[in-house]
Amino acid sequence: MFDKLKQLKQLKEMQEAIKKETVTVEREGIKITLNGNFEVEELELSSALPAQEQSDFLKQCFNEAVKKVQMNLAQKFSGLI
Repeated sequence: MFDKLKQLKQLKEMQEAIKKETVTVEREGIKITLNGNFEVEELELSSALPAQEQSDFLKQCFNEAVKKVQMNLAQKFSGLI
């Protein structure tokens, strides 16, 4: 039983640490930063690009940032197994 409580404590600590981590991706002046909870921390657009290009680059940046956060999470959780 104490082992389960210890694991639960470790998971909670890891969850807090993950929340604090951020991933930033930038393309053509478009920049997005996500935290470990997949929340947008920062978003920068480029006025030099037309709206459609900004939209396209924003989607690309967001999707890449999500993949990076997922990879970070997978690496952290693989250490528990």
